[in-house]
Amino acid sequence: MNQKKIVLAIGGSSGSIYAKLLMDKLSLIKDITVGVCMSKNALINWEIEIGPFNKESYPFDFYDSTDFNAPFASGSAQYNYMVVCPCSMGLLARMAQGISNDLSTRAADVILKEKRKLIVVAREMPYSTIHLNNMALLDKAGALIMPASPSFYSKPNNVEELCMTVVDRVMDHLDIEQSTYRWGE
Repeated sequence: MNQKKIVLAIGGSSGSIYAKLLMDKLSLIKDITVGVCMSKNALINWEIEIGPFNKESYPFDFYDSTDFNAPFASGSAQYNYMVVCPCSMGLLARMAQGISNDLSTRAADVILKEKRKLIVVAREMPYSTIHLNNMALLDKAGALIMPASPSFYSKPNNVEELCMTVVDRVMDHLDIEQSTYRWGE
């Protein structure tokens, strides 16, 4: 695998800003392939929280949530990273239980079975015991659970900078070099 290949699943919880900022940052990276699948609720929330969604603004391949012919629906396509951002607890539960009823959950199933990196940006609160147990199941299966819990020590000036503290941590776990605030530097 010479080129970094990333699946981005945009779930239907609130927090579209995290997906947008991540897509904005990824669109600046050369030599990566990004395949995006977005649930219907994700599109609704994006339009409520941000405004109209325009996939032509991004140099990515977009796939319908029912398109099981997307390359990352199979391990042979060798997508080596997947980010679910934001991730609702319903989507998280389906991934934890191996229920592949749409492209996002199928891609997560593939990433986990191939022992590749699955990053889940959980975006609901509070968590119930069911949510926590599902997170523990995904963690045991090899996923990295990264709740959308921004940091404040960089003294962000606005909502975008605050949310970027989460996106920058996701970028770190995608093994993409970046210039960002580092504690103690």
